[in-house]
Amino acid sequence: MNDMATRFADLLETVATKIRSLTVDRLARGIRIATAGLVAFVLALLAVIYLIVAIFRVVAVPLTMEGAYAAFGGLFLAAGVFVWLKRNPKDDND
Repeated sequence: MNDMATRFADLLETVATKIRSLTVDRLARGIRIATAGLVAFVLALLAVIYLIVAIFRVVAVPLTMEGAYAAFGGLFLAAGVFVWLKRNPKDDND
């Protein structure tokens, strides 16, 4: 009879461990990956912003501040035209 209680307790522990490994452990791993991805994205975005500010200030030294704004405006204008030309127009066959 004592052996039956031990086997039943082991069975319950095995079932609980299996259920936890199928639910909680997977969810915890997913949350850990999502958190690491979010932190990496924020750090990359911050690095890009600092890089743009640094390039702007370096360009502003030989040019004036207005020249730096004009250079960056022209750069963004060229990028916008490039993206505009690469778009896929919708077909209007009515």
